[in-house]
Amino acid sequence: MIQAKAHTDYQSIFEGAIDQLKAEKRYRVFADLERIVGRFPHAIWRKGDQAREIVVWCSNDYLGMGQHQSVLGAMIETASGMGAGAGGTRNISGTNHPLVELEAELADLHGKEAGLVFTSGFVSNEAAISTIAKLIPDCLILSDELNHASMIEGIRHSGCEKKIFRHNDVEHLEELLAAAGDRAKLVVFESVYSMDGDVAPIAAICDAAERHGALTYIDEVHAVGMYGPRGGGIADREGVMHRIDIIEGTLAKAFGTLGGYITASRAICDAVRSHAPGFIFTTALPPAIAAAAAASIRHLKRSSSEREAQQRQAARTKAILGAAGLPVMPSETHIVPVMVADPDLCKQASDLLLEKHGIYIQPINYPTVPRGTERLRITPTPYHDDQLVEALRDALVAVWAELGLALTGPIGAEDAERAATPVTRVAVPRAGG
Repeated sequence: MIQAKAHTDYQSIFEGAIDQLKAEKRYRVFADLERIVGRFPHAIWRKGDQAREIVVWCSNDYLGMGQHQSVLGAMIETASGMGAGAGGTRNISGTNHPLVELEAELADLHGKEAGLVFTSGFVSNEAAISTIAKLIPDCLILSDELNHASMIEGIRHSGCEKKIFRHNDVEHLEELLAAAGDRAKLVVFESVYSMDGDVAPIAAICDAAERHGALTYIDEVHAVGMYGPRGGGIADREGVMHRIDIIEGTLAKAFGTLGGYITASRAICDAVRSHAPGFIFTTALPPAIAAAAAASIRHLKRSSSEREAQQRQAARTKAILGAAGLPVMPSETHIVPVMVADPDLCKQASDLLLEKHGIYIQPINYPTVPRGTERLRITPTPYHDDQLVEALRDALVAVWAELGLALTGPIGAEDAERAATPVTRVAVPRAGG
């Protein structure tokens, strides 16, 4: 008699993986939101058969450009004239003309010879880093320890040797560069680190790279549109764009649309275009999205009012929350992290804000941040007026009281660093690409 073989219970494997996340208080629930054109940052929150209006305080549409009339107009006009889709990869279907215009706008924004657009910021980092490093013989990659998951994936897929330098520690980077000798080197880092809101010492990193003959690659996704006289990012603000070999960015945050990109020399962009699977085998951005992104970039090159208003409201939010005794973490940028330091309480705080106060701020838990440094990540925009800021303060104070959390006042830089020290930082994909 033939005995039947036991088969693998596949469903139990997946259910167990989810149960593990729930046990660790890391299971993520997405809020069902419907944004309202003309009323940003207000949105409709749907839960079951109920719907109510809420205020979003954690959008990466940092300047509200996703609802700007010039952006919407370009998208509607182009979709009406050219259709909804791109028709396939650029190798098969050709390049739609709005995408050609978009890449020219991006090259101009960053003062580079060329630009290359991808379907997301994650893809642009993974494809560009892996391809550039792979094409350089015996390349050594030097990576900041807090680099984003997309950059880590790019490094891994390159197959190259890597060295990790301590976060924003130029002396440690210099030591690693010197030890590498005359070997080809690629330094990869971010300008704005999105969970803490700190900024890289770009000029000093460029100094070290130039002394040791290394290429530089910067991720400006949380800075493009936001900083600099034309919105080119932190490197634009500090006048060092010309010293960086490859500048990567996104169209999905301050520019309010979708997609990622690199800008660099024509040779680098052409090499990535010709060798990167993440570019070659992916359907191109639709023409309507490309046109909308180009319209957003053109507007923010000319207009500083959105940046100035956003910085003003971010500073005001930090001041008002700090004055109320809320544990606001130190941040040099538009990102306002408020420490909770417990995964369950962080999720409860987020739930209470939404359900009782009509405020949506997603909880940030491990592995996005180290265990013990769970937080609410607040991103004020130009449209979060003083009344909304004060309502946010009142809601947070009420939630802190309900959960028995301490009102400790703003956290100093040393306290924040000490809290993050015991656990290795692990990055995860950016929400929304």
